[in-house]
Amino acid sequence: MKNHYSILGWLTKLLVSVIFVSFITCMIYYQKLPYPIAIYIQAPFQIHDLAKSSLPSSLEIQFYASPNKSNISAVVIRDSEIPKQTQLNHIVFGIAASSHLWNHRKDYVKSWWRPREMRGFVWLDKIASTNSSTSDDDHFLPTLKLSSDTSKFKYKNKEGDRSALRLTRIVSETLRLGLEDVRWIVMGDDDTFFVADNLVRVLSKYDHNQFYYIGSNSESHFQNIRFSYNMAYGGGGFAISYPLAKALEKIQDKCIERYPELYGLDDRIQACLAELGLPLTKEVGFHQFDLYGNVFGILAAHPIAPLVSLHHLDVILPIFPNGNQVQALQRLNMPMKLDSAALMQQSICYDKARNWTISVSWGYAVQIIRGYIAPREMELPARSFVNWYKTADESAFAFNTRSLNKNSCQRPAVYTLSTAEYNNVTNQTISHYAHYKNPGHKCEWKIADPSLIRKVEVYKKPNPFLWDKSPRRNCCRVLPSEKKDTMVVDVGECREGEIIEMYSAS
Repeated sequence: MKNHYSILGWLTKLLVSVIFVSFITCMIYYQKLPYPIAIYIQAPFQIHDLAKSSLPSSLEIQFYASPNKSNISAVVIRDSEIPKQTQLNHIVFGIAASSHLWNHRKDYVKSWWRPREMRGFVWLDKIASTNSSTSDDDHFLPTLKLSSDTSKFKYKNKEGDRSALRLTRIVSETLRLGLEDVRWIVMGDDDTFFVADNLVRVLSKYDHNQFYYIGSNSESHFQNIRFSYNMAYGGGGFAISYPLAKALEKIQDKCIERYPELYGLDDRIQACLAELGLPLTKEVGFHQFDLYGNVFGILAAHPIAPLVSLHHLDVILPIFPNGNQVQALQRLNMPMKLDSAALMQQSICYDKARNWTISVSWGYAVQIIRGYIAPREMELPARSFVNWYKTADESAFAFNTRSLNKNSCQRPAVYTLSTAEYNNVTNQTISHYAHYKNPGHKCEWKIADPSLIRKVEVYKKPNPFLWDKSPRRNCCRVLPSEKKDTMVVDVGECREGEIIEMYSAS
């Protein structure tokens, strides 16, 4: 019997050795093959020992166990065949600017630019005169470049400016710099704010080896009619894949000559891409902001999509009160660094004990409104702004809106972001919102006054993979609070069976 077990043990070791030698032989042979191979190993072979063994550096092993762990498949993949996800360093920014505005607007760029992580250039008509008090920190900005001469091109649009010709060529001139490992060239203006991580998330959805032209329209229906609904607006930003940029560069100068009557860089780029047969791939997180006034209504009811950009920062009011636009953008950086994927994503819930509707635009603002307002209405931006032609008519916008409530009882109590931090122990962000705006006139309703709440605390676990799933609004829940003047809210992915329910039907 003892000899029987000895022979059995010896045969087991021999079998394992044969499998191991066969596996290594297959891997060496595989380096000459164009396709991956899979090897199936019967348990109880110790895969961790194999994984630690010396393998060619060009190979990666991935192990997958069956549900009952009766066998394990080891898949060998070449490094060169593993597609690397788009990263920030794969993007090159081309920023349209002018010498007479650069000293003022460069603080906008500085508020989002990350010098050691980003690549890009600011394209000027001539070298801007520098102010000694502001030039010391210019190393926190992109490199300045001078646009080439465009005097040979005709410009016949009486309402525009011929600087559009040099700005149109930014994509081509950036391409000619010969930078390596570029997947996307992204256009923006010097008064554009980018949420860089969300830009990466959006572009990662697309194959950079294909022709792509990605951006969004104007918020103004009249602007889109005047120019085109097929055009990405350059101020809001647009992305062109590297192969498309190369194709555009080959035809661009001759294409420019064919359209002297066009207004700006946006319509010229779109005209040339139309000649290449390219449509616009729309991503609604790019915001042109062809609007005047307070854009609170849009940002408090942001579309269910990553926030990518904000434009016309000189035109719209500061996005946070009690400060200028640069200070407002610096405040926005707090939640952006903690959970950029969730920035300004709206959650809707109800305080049923007090008959209140709660809207949380994470990292931006909270609204509390008397009574129950349906989600399909709360998700529409309230018209706190007017359009580019300074009309507030709802038909002037390229998206659905709702009017500001004339009933003083249903005007929201508004709370804007004051601070935000991350708790390492609970793996949660805690964002604090301070009371900013009273609902207004006295209300006769027998419903608790929301302005009695002076602070709102919102707890949320960061989820950088939020947009890897199908788009869905996060849910929020009102939690008990020990302080009468403080509301506590939990925000996160909706649980199984959870819905945004105003009240139960009787």
